Amino acid sequence: MARSERTRSAVNRTDTGLLRSAFVREAAGVGLLGLAILAAIALWSYAPGDPLWSGDRVANRAGRLGALVAAALFGGVGFAAYLLVAVVAVAGGRMLAGRGLPPASARARIAIPLLLLPASTVPPLLGTVLPKFAGLEGGALGEMLAGYEMWALGSWGALLANALAAALGALAVTHISLERAIAGAGLAIAASISLVFGALAGAGRTAIAAARSSRRGSIALRRGLEEGWRSLTVWRERRARRVRVAAQREPEPAVVEAEPGEPAPANLEPAPVVRAARKSPPQIVDHAEERAARGAGQGSFAFREQRPHGPYRLPDVAMFQDPPGGARTYDRNSLYMNSKILEKKLSDFGVGGTVVKVHPGPVVTMYEFEPASGIKVQRIVSLQDDLALALRALSVRIIAPLPGKAVVGVEVANAERETVYLRELLESEKFRDSNAWLPVALGKDIFGNPVDADLAKMPHLLVAGATGTGKSVFLNSLLCSILCRRTPDELKLLLIDPKLLELSIYAGIPHLIADVVTNPKRASAALAGIVRKMEERYQLMAALQVRSIQQFNERCEKELVAGHKTFRLKPRPGEEGEGVEVEYRPLSYIVVVIDELADLMVVCAKDVEESLQRLAQMARAAGIHLVLATQRPSVDVLTGVIKANFPARISFQVSSKIDSRTVLDQNGADQLLGSGDMLFLPPGTSKLQRLHGAFVTEGEVGNLTAFLREQGAPCFEEDLVQLQVEGEDRDHSGQDVDEMYDQAVAIVAQTRNASISYVQRRLKIGYNRAARIVEHMEHEGVVGPQIGTKPREVFISALES
Repeated sequence: MARSERTRSAVNRTDTGLLRSAFVREAAGVGLLGLAILAAIALWSYAPGDPLWSGDRVANRAGRLGALVAAALFGGVGFAAYLLVAVVAVAGGRMLAGRGLPPASARARIAIPLLLLPASTVPPLLGTVLPKFAGLEGGALGEMLAGYEMWALGSWGALLANALAAALGALAVTHISLERAIAGAGLAIAASISLVFGALAGAGRTAIAAARSSRRGSIALRRGLEEGWRSLTVWRERRARRVRVAAQREPEPAVVEAEPGEPAPANLEPAPVVRAARKSPPQIVDHAEERAARGAGQGSFAFREQRPHGPYRLPDVAMFQDPPGGARTYDRNSLYMNSKILEKKLSDFGVGGTVVKVHPGPVVTMYEFEPASGIKVQRIVSLQDDLALALRALSVRIIAPLPGKAVVGVEVANAERETVYLRELLESEKFRDSNAWLPVALGKDIFGNPVDADLAKMPHLLVAGATGTGKSVFLNSLLCSILCRRTPDELKLLLIDPKLLELSIYAGIPHLIADVVTNPKRASAALAGIVRKMEERYQLMAALQVRSIQQFNERCEKELVAGHKTFRLKPRPGEEGEGVEVEYRPLSYIVVVIDELADLMVVCAKDVEESLQRLAQMARAAGIHLVLATQRPSVDVLTGVIKANFPARISFQVSSKIDSRTVLDQNGADQLLGSGDMLFLPPGTSKLQRLHGAFVTEGEVGNLTAFLREQGAPCFEEDLVQLQVEGEDRDHSGQDVDEMYDQAVAIVAQTRNASISYVQRRLKIGYNRAARIVEHMEHEGVVGPQIGTKPREVFISALES
């Protein structure tokens, strides 16, 4: 009795365990199948632009969780995510069927990696071999493995290795031998071919029966081909007969001519054009091949003079370094890969779109990115640093949007940059055929096309940039390009170089209006002399009733041809006399180049700023143009008065966004690469143009200046030289001593009080004037220096005063 009860209880426990294990197995199977279905829906409705972490609505059919799962799977393994979902679905089906999970055999451990590897790496590899497949997802794993495989085996070798891995994985999963697989494939192909050809004549059943009854696929294949070929011939003859009969029965179309003046029906509208989504890779625009085709056959040449004067000869471009021959080639596979990485990285941040064009250039490569509908431009601009990290580039600059296009420009620095030589700019067709009076070879744009400008139309240029970014080299290329086109009768230069090193190489050339100025006080006086010369030119133009230097020179040439030698210059208002006779002589352009403005502003800021302001406002019509350069673009150097009159600006690389806004009034210069990389702001616009300045060596500049010195010696302006001497000795000669200086010295000697405010009150003058008087007293040794809050010491007695 007891034994039977124990047996019954044991059976009950066994049944309960079986029921429990079956329930757990079925529940796990249902859960795995549900998870697989949810993941499949999420992958099928995956949208790269779904906002994952914001509160915006997602487009994924599986909701926000599905969007996260799909983004994680696609970002990790790419298209292999579908294979993972299939594995989960098979496992769930086996558990529902009561078979349980298969054991982790050695065959399974080998098969799964062999199938996952090709599923992840083949999509990105196809884009490198066949451009129409560019853009396929491989995930982070696939991109990494594809890169290693391409490095080791190349594109085709990597594809072959993945095909072999997929075949081995399939054999391991299906437990089919290779011999049986080949035999079965042969039988299947034979049966399929016989079925297709037999069906054309209604002999499909016979072909299938023959294929089934035959022990060898070759017999069925041969019979099917013979019967199919006969039926195909009959079918072609019948079709040709039907076509001939239809052509005979069909009437010819009638030609309907519209009556003159009869309007076209208004309800006829063109059918809407449905544009499919782009599946092709981005277009790579190689500008180097076009330039090489245009520039074929160019050789050494010298420029032609605008107005021939005497035996002077313009320089030959052969004295400049010739760039290495051959057009540079670009790795198209790398450009395609970067385009795909760019799209993938932007999609990770919720910015969908495609790269439509790629413009490889000498220093940077421009990618034209077309964002998806509803994407704000500012979202793309904020991802500059993230894109630089993803592309492993030195710098990334985003132009949103590109002017005149519905795309965003992404400028990515090249791993190897190309050197831009001055000679190729001077030899360019655009520069040679330019009619500009002061042509300047600026450099090349991001596409590699030469860019030049006319300094006479700017009319003044402001250049700024940190030390070592190419500012001085640009000034040399600017001067060389102008000197190659203009004679000393057409162009005069005033070079101001407080650093004593940069512009001294031009000393002694015949274009100089005065010797290279290195003393800041002389520079201030020289600028004042240029202001006086501007006023004289305005007086001459007013006498001939012309409005510009071009009109004045044309008028002089006409009068000289007519035989007239002089004209009367009337005196200024308030001056006595009847005027003087002045010869008809064309005026030359004057270009003032200041290499370091900051040094001048430290020594004599007020005088320099006043002269620059007057010249910038009025000197354009008189043919006087300024080029200012500084390595310290701060507001105390580039004051508002100076910037307001310099619409054309160039900025090389600067250290901060603040400096960029100081020079260009917008950001961007802090993202440059240095070594001649610049942003050019043309006059009359706010759109920046990225250029790469030309490289010119000291040897090339030395060859040019030596050639110019052989043409003649400089002819300095005497009044300009005299003003410089007076400016240098101004403090020592006493010519600029204030008229109330002696009275101020007497007051200080009697009261022993040398404070500026006291002198201001006693003399009833302005504070700045009183400060200058006290500073002059200190310079003369009348009073001591200001030390903290202590009063100045007075060294002169009342009797001595």
